[in-house]
Amino acid sequence: MPDTAIIRGYTLSFDFGFRRIGVAVGQFTTLTATSLETVGHGKEPNWSAIDRLVREWKPALLLVGLPLDAQGNETDMSRSARKFGATLHNRYSLDVRYADERLSSRAAESRFAELRAQGSLKKKHARQLDAMAAQIILENWMQTTAREFPDRPSANDRLKRGESQND
Repeated sequence: MPDTAIIRGYTLSFDFGFRRIGVAVGQFTTLTATSLETVGHGKEPNWSAIDRLVREWKPALLLVGLPLDAQGNETDMSRSARKFGATLHNRYSLDVRYADERLSSRAAESRFAELRAQGSLKKKHARQLDAMAAQIILENWMQTTAREFPDRPSANDRLKRGESQND
């Protein structure tokens, strides 16, 4: 049986960086994710912004992207991302999962360029790149995880039974 923390409720995803941390939110039930914002990270992450997002979204799960090297090995940055994840767990008492984030930044840059070409975004919105990367990390993780749980109820099944998206 699938882990109910994965299936029920929101997941906040983090694209960890030493200057900025992208944040996105998603629902496993609908396999959708949305970029939220990019928070600062100077000497420490902007905990007040992260606290606000956790209060606002009340996630069941936190997901941190791991910047592995091309062969899938740990890097200094991925070790720092794991420390960030451990701090998230200690701070919020929520389960933290990790996802390979290789190529998410390139995919975010490509998506950003597409949206700029369509006129949806302007160059001044470039700070959203990190949040878009967090969205892509979460979308990829949900797609991969969904394959592990082929019997998960779909959004339509849940709505037919009168359940909300977050039950």
